Amino acid sequence: MNYRALGKCGVQVSEIGIGTWAMGSDWGEQPVDLSIRTIHKAIEMGCNFIDTAAGYGDGRSEQVIAKALEQKGKDLVYVATKIHPVMPGPWPPSPYCEIHDRYPVSYLEQSLVTRLKNLKTDCIDLLQLHTWTRAWNRNPAALEWLQQQKQKGRIRWVGVSTPEHDQNAVIDLMRDGLVDTVQVIYNLFEQEPAAELLPVAKQTETGVIVRVVFDESSLAGRFSEQREFSSGDFRSRYFAGDRQARTAQRVRRIEACLNGSGYSIREAAARFALDCDAVSTVITGVRTEQQAAENMLLSERKPLPESLRVELHPFNWPKGFWYGGK
Repeated sequence: MNYRALGKCGVQVSEIGIGTWAMGSDWGEQPVDLSIRTIHKAIEMGCNFIDTAAGYGDGRSEQVIAKALEQKGKDLVYVATKIHPVMPGPWPPSPYCEIHDRYPVSYLEQSLVTRLKNLKTDCIDLLQLHTWTRAWNRNPAALEWLQQQKQKGRIRWVGVSTPEHDQNAVIDLMRDGLVDTVQVIYNLFEQEPAAELLPVAKQTETGVIVRVVFDESSLAGRFSEQREFSSGDFRSRYFAGDRQARTAQRVRRIEACLNGSGYSIREAAARFALDCDAVSTVITGVRTEQQAAENMLLSERKPLPESLRVELHPFNWPKGFWYGGK
C-alpha cells in the first residue's frame, strides 16, 4: 500500500480507502459479522481511511465501523463521516433552499453528538457535509459552525461531498479556506473535475477524496446488460430503464481500448483517478473480504502510460442528471 498526504491536514492516508454505504443500507442484505471481517481485511492490507455517513442505514454503518475498530485498528485508521441536510427536501439542495433550513445549527449539533456516539469517539477525524448547493457559497454558515467545532477539538478536519450535478460548486470553498477536504466523483465517465476542481485543490492543498471510481460497479469489470440487482439494491435505481444497456455498451468500448494494454478495466479505472497528483485517496465500496483484498492491491499497479490515459479521455460521459430520476 502506498500513502499520500491528505491535503495539508498533516497526515498520510492510504491511496485506497473503503466506502461503507453497503455496510449500512441500500445495497442489499449485509451481515454485520461479514462487514467487520471485511474492514479488518482492508486494515491488514494497509488501508487506514474509512468513509461513512449518517445516512448509511441511519448510523448503522458508523456503528459497524466502531465495533470493528474496537477489535482492530482504532489508533491506526482515520474515519470520515457525513451529515446530510434536513430531510425531506430536494437532493441535491435546490438554489432556493436556505442553508439555515437544511443545515440549522441545532440540527448540526444534534447530528454531531450522534456521530460521536455511534463512532465511540470524542473527536471525529473528518466531518463532511453530505451535499451542497452553489447558492450557499454566499452564506456558508454550516461550514463556519463546523470550523468552530474544529477549534473546540470535536472535529479534526472539515469537508464537503460535492453535489453530483455541480461538483464545481465547492471550488470557492477551497479558495476561501472553508474546507480541509472535498469528496468528488472522478472516474472514466466523470472527468469534469480535471478541468478546474482538481487543479484548484492542488493549488490550495485541499485533500481530495475520490468516490464512485467504479461508477457504482459498471467499471469494476463484471458488468453487463443481463446483470440483475435486487429491489433493495441502490443500483436497481441507478441503472434503471435503458441506463444499464447504455452503460454496458460504453464499458465494452473501454475494454476494447484496453485490449493488449495489460490493464483490466478495473485497474485502469482506479489508476485513472490515482494518477492525478491532486488526489489523496480513492475510496472503494466493499462488502466482502475478497473485494477488500482485491481493491487494496490496486495501489501497487503502475501508473497508466500517458498515451493510454489520453486514449481514455474521450470516454468522458457527463450524466449527473441520472440522480434526478430520469
